[in-house]
Amino acid sequence: MRVLDDLDQLTGLAGDELGVSDWLEIDQDRVDRFADATGDHQWIHVDVVRAAAGPFGGTIAHGYLTLSLIPFLGSQVFSLETPGAKLNYGVNKVRFPTPVRVGSRIRSRVVMGQVSDLPRGKQLTFRHTIEIEGEDKPGCVAETVVLLLP
Repeated sequence: MRVLDDLDQLTGLAGDELGVSDWLEIDQDRVDRFADATGDHQWIHVDVVRAAAGPFGGTIAHGYLTLSLIPFLGSQVFSLETPGAKLNYGVNKVRFPTPVRVGSRIRSRVVMGQVSDLPRGKQLTFRHTIEIEGEDKPGCVAETVVLLLP
């Protein structure tokens, strides 16, 4: 894991790959629990029998489930240990190029994006590419935004 603890060093990391998380298997139980938490029980996610005859040959994870795993996967790649508060500010440019089939494994490849000075701190972006084992295209590509405040 990469420890990011030097504010002056961050700017020099722009464009650098920080690393890759471990693989995480997406199982039906996780998808069902996400459906319960969000109220999104669309059959393509939760109806194993119906989805088997659907376009993907089985159930797929919600795109937002995949997106929501970025903090967990990213924590295996880097740790922000700079002084002061660290705030999630948002997510830019989210796309879901390939469905994540239940039973597949995903991981996050993280690249440091822009580092911008603010009147009261810094704004960082991180590009997360959620790779699917055995697939050419990722399941999700998202740019997260973090504010560092003294």
